[in-house]
Amino acid sequence: MAKNKTIPNETDVAIFLNKIVDDQKRRDAFELLKIMEEITKEKPKMWGTSIVGFGEYHYKYDSGREGDMFLSGFSPRKQNMAIYVVSGVEKYESILHKIGKSCFYIKKLEDIDKDLLIEMIKDSVNKIKQKYS
Repeated sequence: MAKNKTIPNETDVAIFLNKIVDDQKRRDAFELLKIMEEITKEKPKMWGTSIVGFGEYHYKYDSGREGDMFLSGFSPRKQNMAIYVVSGVEKYESILHKIGKSCFYIKKLEDIDKDLLIEMIKDSVNKIKQKYS
């Protein structure tokens, strides 16, 4: 069975974020760091080479595939900021411009209502905790 490629590691999160060239994206990343740390009550950890994740849970699908994943996280990509709300992103599909299976993308943090962002992260974290606790 294939193993997850995105796993936690010991890379320093602050050093990673401080390497972001774009000033606005770097400020947004540090603000997201603060928001997610407050919501999850978890310290940030690098997952793979470019995802900042908070907390961890173990999942097991009916297919037998299982692994570990972060509760919530983000990745400051060149084009957009990817924000991972692993559970429930489809609930917000009508108000988000670009979504993936378990994340959505924004150019700048100011492009999304902060209260809505907090609600989305809390909702996702709570659903994951209920399902996998």
